[in-house]
Amino acid sequence: MKNAARRIYIALIFIFLYAPIATLGVLSFNASKSRAKWGGFTVKWYISLFENEEIMRALWNTLSIALISSLVATVVGTISCIAIQSMKKKGRAIVMGVTNIPMLNADIVTGISLMLLFIVLGIRLGFFTILLSHITFNIPYVILSVMPRMKQLNPSVYEAALDLGASHIQAFFKVIFPDILPGVLSGFLMAFTMSLDDFIITYFTKGPGIDTLSTKIYTEVRKGIKPEMYALSTIIFVVVLVLLFLVNRTPKDKPAK
Repeated sequence: MKNAARRIYIALIFIFLYAPIATLGVLSFNASKSRAKWGGFTVKWYISLFENEEIMRALWNTLSIALISSLVATVVGTISCIAIQSMKKKGRAIVMGVTNIPMLNADIVTGISLMLLFIVLGIRLGFFTILLSHITFNIPYVILSVMPRMKQLNPSVYEAALDLGASHIQAFFKVIFPDILPGVLSGFLMAFTMSLDDFIITYFTKGPGIDTLSTKIYTEVRKGIKPEMYALSTIIFVVVLVLLFLVNRTPKDKPAK
């Protein structure tokens, strides 16, 4: 009885979560513009989507911002993990607590705070401010992914490499980096995913004349729902789903012999 109730409960959760997304996907292949009538299968909305120059420009902005911000955040986050790991226990706990604040903070608070900061500093809102904002909120996620790997490292192996004549850089890339690589890859994919589907922070830190896919969808939906938006939303969902799958498929620890 308990198992049946548990399965029903889980099924209801999945229905409420994914039924709207499934409906969106079905409507993106509907030849009719009506949401209440099925007009046959078609891919014309996807073709129309890729012929739209404004949406393609927003797609380029989204991918370039996501890629650059995730790369920078991965490098900065990995270096930060090395520095944090070398701290004493009390200092490490304080820094990790401060690092976790952006993840616990509401996105709207972070977005407004960054917007006000850029205005005070006299930085014009645009591509650069969006990029800086994405790097800022991506770094904690990279640290969260890499830090567990850093804690598993044996410091004596690094010291042994130095004793054998390796430089600090050689010891890092030959000894440390291979062990933390799965965490680095996971952090990169997580940062890329978070940047790809961000809306609130991007909305507050973007200037006039620039859009990402999330802000473009919001603008178009306010004018009226178009079938192309169904197709665009479906593509974004599939891409994010694949990235999350890849994050969870990063190499696991090898079993001890």
